[in-house]
Amino acid sequence: MPTPEVGRLVYSKAGRDRNHYFVIVKIIDDDYVLIADGDLRKLEKPKKKKIKHIQLLSKIVEPVREKLEKGEKLTNKQLRRLMQAEIGEDGSLKNKEVE
Repeated sequence: MPTPEVGRLVYSKAGRDRNHYFVIVKIIDDDYVLIADGDLRKLEKPKKKKIKHIQLLSKIVEPVREKLEKGEKLTNKQLRRLMQAEIGEDGSLKNKEVE
């Protein structure tokens, strides 16, 4: 089973944002993470989400992970494009790597 880590692609299972894909941008503790997608949730104001309310996918968006860990600037537009490269146009995951 995948573990929560910065840059991991997730799928929201509950809340107003359910059925949307996001990327973990920060781990708060064992129960909570901050997620963003550059559209509904911007990097400037990520969503605090319980881990039990998201489905952790096995795909990590490496460029996002590297930039966030190094403290480099990442724009919402870059985040959307990098996520779109992993998610198909119809919103379904390309390789169906769901755990």
